Amino acid sequence: MRTPRRRLIAGLLLTPLLSGCFSSGGSSGSGASGSGDGGRLRVALAFAPAENYSPYGGDAYLLSRLGVTEGLTRLGSNGTAEPALAESWSGAPDGKSWQFTLREATFQDGTDVTAEAVATALTHAAGAAPAPAALSGVKLTARAVGGDRVKVTTATADPALPLRLTNPSLAVFSPKAYGKGGKVNPVATATGPFTLTRATGSTAATLDRFNDYWDGRAQAPGIDARYISDGTARANALRTGEVDIAESVPVAQIGSLEKGTVHETGTVRNTSLYLNTRDGVFQDAGLRAAAREAIDTSAVAEGVYEGYAEPAEGLYGPALTWAAGKRTEPAGRAEATNPGGRRVSVATYSDRAELPEAAQVLQQQLEKAGFRVKLEVRTYARLEDDLLDGEFDAVVAARNMLLDTGDPVTVLAGDHTCEGSYNLAFLCDEKVDERVAAAQAATGTTERQDAAMRAEAAVLSTDAVIPLVHLKLVTGIATPVKGTVLDPYERRLVSTGTRR
Repeated sequence: MRTPRRRLIAGLLLTPLLSGCFSSGGSSGSGASGSGDGGRLRVALAFAPAENYSPYGGDAYLLSRLGVTEGLTRLGSNGTAEPALAESWSGAPDGKSWQFTLREATFQDGTDVTAEAVATALTHAAGAAPAPAALSGVKLTARAVGGDRVKVTTATADPALPLRLTNPSLAVFSPKAYGKGGKVNPVATATGPFTLTRATGSTAATLDRFNDYWDGRAQAPGIDARYISDGTARANALRTGEVDIAESVPVAQIGSLEKGTVHETGTVRNTSLYLNTRDGVFQDAGLRAAAREAIDTSAVAEGVYEGYAEPAEGLYGPALTWAAGKRTEPAGRAEATNPGGRRVSVATYSDRAELPEAAQVLQQQLEKAGFRVKLEVRTYARLEDDLLDGEFDAVVAARNMLLDTGDPVTVLAGDHTCEGSYNLAFLCDEKVDERVAAAQAATGTTERQDAAMRAEAAVLSTDAVIPLVHLKLVTGIATPVKGTVLDPYERRLVSTGTRR
């Protein structure tokens, strides 16, 4: 049975109080600038909260980028797990259990971070329905084995567990956060350098400094975040001085920004065309092959992204330097059949400014090949339900290949297997599932990478997903601002050192 990830049921959403003001706890900053501090940071984000700041869905990444939450481990710049709330860890020989030793830290409500509290937080995440993407196919349990030690166990060996725990959906909250019916309230209950104190629907949020953060007091007294889905509006807000940091600046707006404010970062994000293999036209492998042959990826890279992307070579791009030398050509692809004027619906979202333009280029290419294409463009929040219900024949989407765990294998399981939690193509292929399972069982780094590339070839052989371009991230940063985190994994944006 296929189980594409759905929005969280109402019982898992935050309490409706997130439309008002909150006490941020006795140890959080009031927002006033202290001695030697700069001003509050004004940040424009591309994606508005779609799940009322639930930590178990995509909103977890908003909380992570704004410095509100953190977990036991953190994804380092080289793709390895680094200490966060856990200062060290070790795994058992059977690969099924790991012991994490906690550092001294305090929750934003003033209580201590204890092994019991951490175990409670991980237990709540493991019991969420649907499960966070990082736990897709994983049965995880956690228990305290001392005041500062937590034992985390999985039903089967999981060599990627320390990487898995870097996922923002597995952030640790104080016991106060967990209410009846699975509700989780992140207000003043997380452990990051900034605490969420006010949210104005899906338009803005206010965060204040948490003065007792374990890794030192943040230099900025707080953050005023705005959610601006229109890329041109985000760039304008930076250009006119309304914000200090604007994420995901559209390529078309780069030339209008001042020299020194545009910062480019290679990422592990791709733009791809996902074809619905469950319903409609693209159940037919020959028509999927016809779509693949119709697409010129260089036209997307050059015409849409203007050099801020490269034509895709597969699912894993050049930011993962190990991938190119391990790639093999997909085998057993179907032969293309004549589209014969078949009607197809293609959807994308406007939160990433280049996606609608990329979809228009694809529309032209597919129509030239003999398809008749209806294009649907919405914001992601308005598109998500229909996208995950399979209402379209195809979807143009951007996907960070290491977003969920930092492990190259995990995203394959979540996105391309029968039980995948974010399977936009609704792919269910026995060979793909076998290759992904083999990759999940691999233990050594090199072995796991080799297995991931074999699984990539199996996925591409189905033509369920057609990689288009490997993306570069463009962040707009006002010249007085220092210390912005240019994260290729897109999990962090501000830190204790970010200031103006």
